Amino acid sequence: MPDILEQLGYLAGASRFRRISEKLHIDGDKIYKDAGIDFKASWFSVYYVLAKSNEPKTVMEITSQIAFSHITVKNIVRELDKKGLIEIAANSNDKRSKLISLSDRGILLLNTLQPLWLSFSGALEKVMTSGHPDITNILKRIDTAINLTPIHKIVSDPKSPSITVIDYKPGLKEYFYKLAGPWLLGVLNGQLEEEDEFTLKNPDLAYLSNGGFVFYAKYGNEIVGCVALKRLDDHTFEFAKLYIDPNYRKSGIATKLIERCITRCVENEATQLWLQTTLSMPQAHKLYYKLGFLDKKAPAQMAVLKRTEKIMCLDF
Repeated sequence: MPDILEQLGYLAGASRFRRISEKLHIDGDKIYKDAGIDFKASWFSVYYVLAKSNEPKTVMEITSQIAFSHITVKNIVRELDKKGLIEIAANSNDKRSKLISLSDRGILLLNTLQPLWLSFSGALEKVMTSGHPDITNILKRIDTAINLTPIHKIVSDPKSPSITVIDYKPGLKEYFYKLAGPWLLGVLNGQLEEEDEFTLKNPDLAYLSNGGFVFYAKYGNEIVGCVALKRLDDHTFEFAKLYIDPNYRKSGIATKLIERCITRCVENEATQLWLQTTLSMPQAHKLYYKLGFLDKKAPAQMAVLKRTEKIMCLDF
């Protein structure tokens, strides 16, 4: 029988997620049953929050940590309570809510569950990365995008331009200098460093020919941003020349360009992504930290620019 979801494209997005979720929960329940453990896959997130907490949690606090609906968390709490895995106590600070924590039985069960979770995690990695090696980050981005702009708002304003990130192609070469050139000339008081002079005018030779990549951001039909992903060696990259047209800033374009760099690194089995910056860009630094970059000393394979005042790295 043909799979009707195959014919629906993006319209079947929620249905596909539900189908995958149901399959994973069914398999998870079978894994617990085969191991002789009285536990359900659907309990995992709530149980894990309680197991990692040093103090009791309310339903609202659990909900805020895993972003499940209030009723879903309440139902899981009810099931955990029936199995004797949690304790529920009155909340002296708020009579409308209860304080929930693992019972002695629930704490003891954790020692049995943790080794099984390691095996389960390994199996999930094999299955999920068969779709894409950076699937966990991709799912996170979808989740974030829905939180920022719910589907119903997009439907109500279908003409709103979308942001897309595309790879370098010869017809876009000139935009690299048009976008980043004037900005960098301003930063350097009209005097480009030798590397800048070459890379801005020859992104294909500077990056692509050495195993790197160049990405552009489109807002509607306009090219409004760019970034280069420079290969440092077989296992490390550096992103550079990140620039967004001032008229299109604060719309998430920089984040999308960096995320594309991260995904391409994962696709190429990289272990680190580096960047160089100056101290005059504190807002950019906040974004880098948010995305997981940390301050580090330059690696031996990096050509440090004269203007560089800060070096950061994201480990994979």
